[in-house]
Amino acid sequence: MNMTLSGSLIFVLFFFCFFSVCSRPTGVHLRNMESFIQAVQQVEDSNPGLPPLALVRALRRTAGHDDAMTIHFLGASYSLNDTEVLETAILNASSFSFFDKAIHHIVTDHGEERGVVLTPDGTTVALAPLLLGIEAGLKAKMEGTPATGLFPLTLGRTLGLSFLSLQDFSPSRRLGPNGCWDNVDHPKVFKLSRPPTLATDAVINGGMDGAILGMNLSNLSGSEQPPALSEILKGYYSFVLHEGLGLDAVTSHVSPRRREISRSILEPLDLHSQVMETLTLVWQLENTEWIAVDTGVAKAVKDGLQAFVHKYWDCPQIIPRCQWGAKAYQDTPIPLSLPLQFLYVHHTYEPSSPCLSFPKCSRDMRAMQRFHQEDRGWGDIGYSFVVGSDGYVYEGRGWKHLGRHTRGHNDVGYGVSIIGNYTATLPSRHAMDLLRHRLVRCAVNGGGLAANFTIHGHRQVVNYTTCPGDAFFSEIRSWEHFRE
Repeated sequence: MNMTLSGSLIFVLFFFCFFSVCSRPTGVHLRNMESFIQAVQQVEDSNPGLPPLALVRALRRTAGHDDAMTIHFLGASYSLNDTEVLETAILNASSFSFFDKAIHHIVTDHGEERGVVLTPDGTTVALAPLLLGIEAGLKAKMEGTPATGLFPLTLGRTLGLSFLSLQDFSPSRRLGPNGCWDNVDHPKVFKLSRPPTLATDAVINGGMDGAILGMNLSNLSGSEQPPALSEILKGYYSFVLHEGLGLDAVTSHVSPRRREISRSILEPLDLHSQVMETLTLVWQLENTEWIAVDTGVAKAVKDGLQAFVHKYWDCPQIIPRCQWGAKAYQDTPIPLSLPLQFLYVHHTYEPSSPCLSFPKCSRDMRAMQRFHQEDRGWGDIGYSFVVGSDGYVYEGRGWKHLGRHTRGHNDVGYGVSIIGNYTATLPSRHAMDLLRHRLVRCAVNGGGLAANFTIHGHRQVVNYTTCPGDAFFSEIRSWEHFRE
């Protein structure tokens, strides 16, 4: 079959399907990872034996993501042989509109970010860098070569250009922001919390995930065939945690661990050199004159990377209030005078069981806020932050506002609780590490906690409580910064 005949077949199939009987991916109105995986699986089911590399390359073609650097590393998506054109005809015919809208990343003038999906763990991911990372890994696996271009394609180009585009801003403003969905059960619109950089949180999440999955695929043993694209995505995003162990029992790479895993993969690469090399390549490919290092490019990259490491590797992922469904504060929030000197550790007692998923943790957060506001008459949920056993920290009153967590001491410390009753058992190791290491490091480096801060259990400063439970209190007595 020649290319003209293949092209004609695509047109005929598109015309026939658009006006008649071709099946559409179900749930296409929802912008979540489950809908995207379902659409991918429908294409796979209708094209038995379709290689995952051919499919992900066809998705790139559908979204129009053939920029100069992508072609440099991956080749042009339209350079397909006749067989691949035939195999992707049904994708182009029945699913073109869905995949184009799902993958093509833009931010509108009204702050709506498109080309992103809500994942089952409650975080938001841009699909374009995710799929580029997967394609780079599949290409390396098929060719038996290292995954060349994995960092530039997933994170390097976006970070470098973001650092340079906002040099007049503080480094911390050159990245992000996050945002919130209109409805986490039926997500359709994702609005950002402030004007965006090139590297929104969703783009960085997608880049980290693409780097992780791309590296995993490139490292498959010689005889091991890569799974279907839908299976790659399901294994990373649609896992189930087991009661009592949470992430402690998970040995595979899953999305709640994207920050720690991406750090282990990428930090040894000398990121400054990697970003500078990526920028040089961008300028060469786009015929842009090289900007000398003494014009401030190297310093902008250095400062930007420091902000990136702090925000996305040192700090844990914090689920914002709007994401877990918080009600508005019922009074006027009182600002804290930072940095604070104390960190007060709590357990929730009720809810008594650890939460192992975003939906369950969100319900627990709403229940606690409702109890604190309606039964206790407080303006908001009392805690500054709450740690789930799903791998995430949930924003309570946050870094800047006075809480109601430790009577008589609310203005001198943050109150952080882990969901569950830890009178007789300990929280998962992963949940404790989120609090002990990640959240604490984030607070100190971000100016929220003094470097010489003190950790106290709730019971140490309030005499009517056994919080944070006997087992958990015994554990925190061994932590650095704990004081009797």
